[in-house]
Amino acid sequence: MGAGKTTIGRVLAKRLGLGFVDSDHEIEARTGVRIPTIFEIEGEEGFRKREAQVILDLARAGGQVVATGGGAVLRQENRENLKASGFVIYLNVPPQALWERTRHDKNRPLLQVGDPLQKLRELYAQRDPLYREVADLVVDGSRLNAQGVLQLLMREVEERWKR
Repeated sequence: MGAGKTTIGRVLAKRLGLGFVDSDHEIEARTGVRIPTIFEIEGEEGFRKREAQVILDLARAGGQVVATGGGAVLRQENRENLKASGFVIYLNVPPQALWERTRHDKNRPLLQVGDPLQKLRELYAQRDPLYREVADLVVDGSRLNAQGVLQLLMREVEERWKR
């Protein structure tokens, strides 16, 4: 949520000559409505079910860079599908930095609360261990700009593909 997954994923895919898919955008394309509308009508559980199906479909397709929504790691099935389908990168950004990046974004249903920074702290505490469980590589996304993260990822990819 605000870590830069879509921005970095899109550029990484281009550099690697692969397709790119953002799972949230795919959900919106399949349903024809924005994520906040899905949350409003179906609640978070309904959204998470749709998200799990999209992640399964993308994992089966292979051969692409996929950016998932921030809460995708909450479901064990998603973690298993992500881990089994490729190289998983966790862009780790602390709550304060996420808040600064997302505080004016009304398209984030989970942050439409009285204290969004506190909500981000709670989400981070819940999700960080799950991201670390599934990640092949953890990148500190708070200290590097998108170009710096991309350079680091390209070096890592090149190193791993040499093996």
